[in-house]
Amino acid sequence: MAKAIRADLTIELAEAQLFADDGLAYVIKDFKSGKLTLGVDDLGVSVVQDLTGAAVDSNGVLISASENEGQPVAIGFRAAKPNGVYRYFWLYRVKFGFPAANLQTKGDTITFQTPTIEGTILRRNRLDGMGKHPWKAEVTQGDPGVSEGTITDWYANVYEPVYEGDEGDE
Repeated sequence: MAKAIRADLTIELAEAQLFADDGLAYVIKDFKSGKLTLGVDDLGVSVVQDLTGAAVDSNGVLISASENEGQPVAIGFRAAKPNGVYRYFWLYRVKFGFPAANLQTKGDTITFQTPTIEGTILRRNRLDGMGKHPWKAEVTQGDPGVSEGTITDWYANVYEPVYEGDEGDE
């Protein structure tokens, strides 16, 4: 898609509390949705088309219309930890809006103007091997039980959960 500068991930939870015998008996916190804001070096026309549903006219001009609607996509990325290893992520279903532009006239110093794009994170419609709807996969390089193949193959395909007793990828 682009070279990442920044990724901000915020999550919204649906929360319910049950009180019994004059005290809190149960708390349920379920994933509701999230927001992913990406700061990137540049978004090409074809990426904006894919993410937002915008069209390019016969003169090569990108046209954004109020009726445009992009399809949800899976987004994979990694982030460096202070100890030099990486934490890897897949967000299974992200629906992006139109990119924001920060424009500024040239002044006495060089100031980079880079786009940001915000997407809503949704749960996956497809059930995993445990009968749940995942919204994120996350692994840290070098953690116990993490094979080197998981890390080296992270971007080959969208990561699919494998649980004890699974037959593997389907």
